[in-house]
Amino acid sequence: MANILISPSKYVQGAGEIKKLGEYSLKLGKCPLILLTDSGYKRVGKEIEDSFWTSLVFEYFNGECSMNEIERIKKTVAEKECDVIIGVGGGKILDTAKAVAYYCELPVIIVPTIASTDAPCSALSVIYTDDGVFESYLFLPANPNLVLMDTDVIAKSPARLTVSGMGDALATYFEARATAASGSATCAGGTVTNAALALAKLCYETLMENGINAKLALERNVCTPAVNKVIEANTLLSGIGFESGGLAGAHAIHNGFTVLPECHHMYHGEKVAFGTITQLVLENAPELEEVILFCIEAGLPVTLRELGIEDVTEEKIRAVAEAAAADTETIHNMPFKVDADSVYAAIMAADALGNYYLG
Repeated sequence: MANILISPSKYVQGAGEIKKLGEYSLKLGKCPLILLTDSGYKRVGKEIEDSFWTSLVFEYFNGECSMNEIERIKKTVAEKECDVIIGVGGGKILDTAKAVAYYCELPVIIVPTIASTDAPCSALSVIYTDDGVFESYLFLPANPNLVLMDTDVIAKSPARLTVSGMGDALATYFEARATAASGSATCAGGTVTNAALALAKLCYETLMENGINAKLALERNVCTPAVNKVIEANTLLSGIGFESGGLAGAHAIHNGFTVLPECHHMYHGEKVAFGTITQLVLENAPELEEVILFCIEAGLPVTLRELGIEDVTEEKIRAVAEAAAADTETIHNMPFKVDADSVYAAIMAADALGNYYLG
């Protein structure tokens, strides 16, 4: 199996870049469909409109990256004869935009307004049911044509969202390391390159060095060098790192938690952070204490109660473990055998460690 690395065609990060969206878009199409939420339009809609000289089609997102939502937007694309898809917002909007562009065979521009996941750069859409339960991964033949990160916009978003992105990015190195050790295939269709592993490690180091400083700055809605580095780590380093480095235990455990309705209010990266701790328990990894302490300081969940599970029962956690250890899950990229029993034990141990360190 070949070593493979994939990435978006172009990545742009800087202050005020959303004001150039029309200029960037014109190189790909003349009638864009812009997918965003009503609140997203209120935040950046005018800046987007002012950047274009052509007609625009705005479509409001219904809340879930589901096949029903994708089909609905595809109909609008056909009716309005759009020739480029632009997703503006958070992870599920961006995944939906990528999926719509794939099915319609059109270019796609990704414009995150938050840095809460590593979804923007990937050739992947995570498909959920209309009720928010994980359903499948949709692997796409190409990465986005352009990913545009306006740091001014992101700095004005709630700090919790970027912290959630740190939780998602926290898993990148450990999952890539596990995938490389097992020789498993990555989302890119081959085995891990040294470049992907190096980017994944840089992602982790960037979080450890800048994460808390960035959080404090974002709580004041300002963009500092630390914030800039964390935005890049959350988006580009984690995006390339997870896709070309591989997924393993942390994201499978996240997917397991989607079966519990009481966890649905938690952000993706918050659940991934706890999944990372659980993976490190499975590995008995030396970084376990460092990661738990970082999560506590950053405000990421380290206990089941912090994930929203007030009544922890064996039945609930067994259901999570069974889903995380399903035959199709990425937890089988770990370099040793993992089953539902070992996942259940690791979740319960991770919860105990979280409570211990919280005091």
